[in-house]
Amino acid sequence: MRRDTFLKSLGALALVGGLPMAARASANLKMMIPANPGGGWDSTGRAIGKALQDAGLAASVQFENKGGAAGAIGLAQFVNASKGDPNALMVMGAVMLGGLITGKPPVDLKQATPIARLTSEYNVFVLPASSPFKTMKDVVDQMKKDPGSVKWGGGSRGSTEHIAAAMIARDVGVDAAKINYVAFRGGGEAVAAILGGNVTVGGSGFSEFDEYIASGKMRAIAVTSAERLSGTTIPTLKEQGINVEIGNWRGVYAAPGISAEQQKALTDLVTQMFKSKPWVDAMALNKWTPAFMAGPDFAKFVDAEFASLRDVMTKAGMVS
Repeated sequence: MRRDTFLKSLGALALVGGLPMAARASANLKMMIPANPGGGWDSTGRAIGKALQDAGLAASVQFENKGGAAGAIGLAQFVNASKGDPNALMVMGAVMLGGLITGKPPVDLKQATPIARLTSEYNVFVLPASSPFKTMKDVVDQMKKDPGSVKWGGGSRGSTEHIAAAMIARDVGVDAAKINYVAFRGGGEAVAAILGGNVTVGGSGFSEFDEYIASGKMRAIAVTSAERLSGTTIPTLKEQGINVEIGNWRGVYAAPGISAEQQKALTDLVTQMFKSKPWVDAMALNKWTPAFMAGPDFAKFVDAEFASLRDVMTKAGMVS
């Protein structure tokens, strides 16, 4: 089913009252956002909280940002401080898996409880408006001459934009270990660095750069999807002769040590939220692609994704 058709179907379901009111509508939830304000996890976490409240599924949602190490610092705090708490949730996604692979921290995602995958989004690479470069070919040509002279700016080490940059280098014949990648703790820092010309090229989810692209402050030069994003003219890497495609998904986990019944209640809650009109509207606004998956299927997906990312990152020279 096409993304726009899917969103319209969900919206219609919500409008005709097809969603039962949650038994946990009085819940006071806590949302761990393992990143600084301004990035994809922050916008996703706050959109989840708002949708839960607007749909009458939660009385309140308290947010906490704890950035660093591709989410590992926030994950560690979540695991240690929220054990057994049935009202605690944490935003996570592909970036966290990449960070765990590269950083090898003592904390493990398996210590938390999987709930659901919600969205998928592709990365966009942009140049500051003042850049002397105009296209991805310009960037690649400079990288071939001097890999270190091209500063790639984006999320933490192991983020999908970091992996994509390494894959681009590898595909065009540059040693991926020589790329100059500048990691930022949050989307706000990355945007400031790009707008200030402190990095050569920046990468992130389309929703994080959309307003700057539209205003002309950033020039979009490539997207990591197989086809151009709907409603945009941004060329894919593949149509520019670079055989790289990689997506970025996001989801939620619950605290460690909760019961099977509590896990099911949270899964049902997030499932109802996903079908609600407030969340359908949030996905449309942010141009997120719906990618819902819950229960054992989601847990298996995370395990498979971890193995797949580790293989890609090893081949790209990012881990040994």
